[in-house]
Amino acid sequence: MIRPRLVLATIALAVFGVAAGAEAAELPALLLAQSGAINALRGPGLYLNLFKFVPVVLIYLAWVKTVDWVDDDTRDLQNIRFEMWNSLVFFTGVLGFLLVWLIPVYPIGLLLLLIAYLAPSLTYAYSRNQTVPDDRKVLTAYHFGEILNGVFRRRIFNVEKGTDYHGGPPIIFVGKTSTGKQEDDRVAKAEGSTQFIAAKELVFDAILRRATDIHLEPSPDQTSVRYRIDGIMHAAEPFDRPTGDAVVNIFKVLCALDIAERRKPQDGSFGAKFEGREIDFRVATSGSKAGEKLVMRILDNAASVGRLEEVGMRPKMVASIREIVNQPHGMFLCCGPTGSGKSTTLYACLREIDRFQKNIITVEDPVEYHIDNVTQIEINTKAGQSFAGQLRSILRQDPDVIMIGEIRDQETATISCQAATTGHMVFSTVHANDTVTALFRLLDLGVEPFMIANSVSAILGQRLVRLLCETCKEPYKPKAEFLKKANLPPEKVDVFYRPPKEPEQVCPTCGGTGYMGRTGIFELLVISDAMRDLIRENPSVKAIKDEARKNGMIYLTEDGLRQVIQGRTSIEELMRVVK
Repeated sequence: MIRPRLVLATIALAVFGVAAGAEAAELPALLLAQSGAINALRGPGLYLNLFKFVPVVLIYLAWVKTVDWVDDDTRDLQNIRFEMWNSLVFFTGVLGFLLVWLIPVYPIGLLLLLIAYLAPSLTYAYSRNQTVPDDRKVLTAYHFGEILNGVFRRRIFNVEKGTDYHGGPPIIFVGKTSTGKQEDDRVAKAEGSTQFIAAKELVFDAILRRATDIHLEPSPDQTSVRYRIDGIMHAAEPFDRPTGDAVVNIFKVLCALDIAERRKPQDGSFGAKFEGREIDFRVATSGSKAGEKLVMRILDNAASVGRLEEVGMRPKMVASIREIVNQPHGMFLCCGPTGSGKSTTLYACLREIDRFQKNIITVEDPVEYHIDNVTQIEINTKAGQSFAGQLRSILRQDPDVIMIGEIRDQETATISCQAATTGHMVFSTVHANDTVTALFRLLDLGVEPFMIANSVSAILGQRLVRLLCETCKEPYKPKAEFLKKANLPPEKVDVFYRPPKEPEQVCPTCGGTGYMGRTGIFELLVISDAMRDLIRENPSVKAIKDEARKNGMIYLTEDGLRQVIQGRTSIEELMRVVK
């Protein structure tokens, strides 16, 4: 695909050359002879109607800007087809400019030009708005408001675009709610530190590198910095020890933590604004022999998943889960280790429910992402709140759907099962390696087998695997022994893909890691009537697994092999996650 902006100048020359006209001396002699009388009256050359020419130039300039924006925007959004939209917006515009010069009736040509420019541009804007959060949508009231705010800042307050009042990267720290005197005082105190710019640069770099966590780890001579990117820790440029201690204190001030306390663990939160996005940070500190360690969890609302199709499920599994979550009552559990995307999947499930006709209440610790028309309650453990206590309270608020962040104890598990059998749909997570183990985890918590059999509708096990970088991944022929062991027909598997073993240069897309982004692999256990009888009478891992297999359940490893065969991830990454 040719980058559109490289040929826009050529089109401009053609447009303006045709519009301005050629000198009479350059026209054929026969044409001059036939129009000699007219030329004698008006002089040489063709005349230009500015009232007709200026609108075409303005549309051309708008089209140039739109083509350039679509080109950049489609590269940033992974769910948008780059080649299709880039070509559509570009070539329909070219066609419009050809029509405006070929059609002799000016109003018709101008109308066709406007249609050729606006139709694909507005269609693209509508399509990409369906895949991004509200704060990244274009041609909305919020978008126009941000444009006006930017104009006012530059024109009235003399503030340059992309900067803030305190210098450094274009990121602004704010309180958790960005309102209230207490939050403003926190930021004002942090800004007075000499290392405030270093703290901003640290957060700015982590966001640009798509990190989900920042680790500041002290040693006698320096403070190490590590980012968790796509689930793997990556080292960054360390701070010297005085600078590292100062940066830790800045984040503690932003969270309203006690900077004098360096031994006891503390936790808090603050926010930031970056490119129109609101980002939350969950901060936790703990003392160590070398000093105070700080870990920040980055919760970027712009990166949240909106639909089940976007988390990597097979279409058949998506249809099954849609049917389950829209049942009038029951319990749907997600299981997996920490950081396997369980909460993200539950959020996607909530978006599959009609939130206008049902009363949906969530109890979380903490609330990670905001969902419209959903009542979200955050557990405050310092105030003595618990999942069980909040769950008993919301059952008196006429809920249709309840989401519990995590089942941790017997009381929460028992109340959840009771709610699922009394006309409520309950979503929750549990820490277990696979779906069958999750059932026995409820038994270990002390829930009666008959209650589990009557309440649980389905359990979804999941992991996150890294996606291979499309720019630098390389194909290779898998060994026949491995294919046989994995029950894959050798004649149907041509190649697998992996990161480059000996790259000639560092890939600019993935930074040399060989991976870019993550997707999910899943196994879905639907509780059938036969399985309910097994759970009530004599719970057995083998019997339940055999029954699940009989019903067509696909294991995590098998679903991961689907991603490997499609060239989306490597066999080494799959084995790292599911072993």
